[in-house]
Amino acid sequence: MKIALLQYHAEGNKQKNVIKALKLSAKAAAKGAQFILLPESFNMQAGSNNAKSVCAAAEIIPGPSTVPFLEFAKEKKVFILLGSLYEKRKGQQKPYNTSVLIGPKGEIALTYQKIHLFHARIDGKEMKEANSFSRGKNLSIAKVKEFQLGLSICYDLRFPEMYAEYRKKGVSLFCAPSCFTHKTGEAHWEALLRARAIENLCYIAAPNQVGRGKNGVSLYGGSMVVDPWGKVIACASTKKEEIIYAELNLARMKKARRALPDF
Repeated sequence: MKIALLQYHAEGNKQKNVIKALKLSAKAAAKGAQFILLPESFNMQAGSNNAKSVCAAAEIIPGPSTVPFLEFAKEKKVFILLGSLYEKRKGQQKPYNTSVLIGPKGEIALTYQKIHLFHARIDGKEMKEANSFSRGKNLSIAKVKEFQLGLSICYDLRFPEMYAEYRKKGVSLFCAPSCFTHKTGEAHWEALLRARAIENLCYIAAPNQVGRGKNGVSLYGGSMVVDPWGKVIACASTKKEEIIYAELNLARMKKARRALPDF
């Protein structure tokens, strides 16, 4: 299965970001990508500390940021992962940070609400997503081609027990769309992605944003695909918008698991 990871910077204009993501997705589909993955907050960064801004940016699913991709996926016959957007739900005071998997018939195949909410102090600035978001509760698994897909978002990467639970449920491909900061990304991004792949003998695909985030904190880029043996098979730069591609093969995972049969 050929996958494409879109690395770009989503600024404050939601409509422009959706148009940008659609254009990049069209390029990826034209290159033969069967599964296209977008980063966390793909349609807008509102700032984790600004609850008012996050609520204003939230929308129902399906809504204005998802419907164009339902149509696109159906036209191109591809799977698309909208890394995350802010999901509004009736009776919910704070929105969820939600990934949306869209199938090739133009249907919403799966959603995942981020479980582990980011909390860090970077360069003297505290970021605490719990101030603005509701916490998700459930793992989300779906079939994409021959792969069992397990969804996660960004900060989830630091919680290996979550991925171990996915592995027990038969997942062969983890997705981790992110807005990883440059400071933590430089130190931990590759190490965390390779660790989650090695621990579980699974593929992991992680599209990340690049540029300066809403909080004034630089984002790392470095979107990456790691194979089940822990080898980086595709990696973007840390400085520019781009698309990276990778070929995934279940036989590669089975070979790794034969070498370490207790998994």
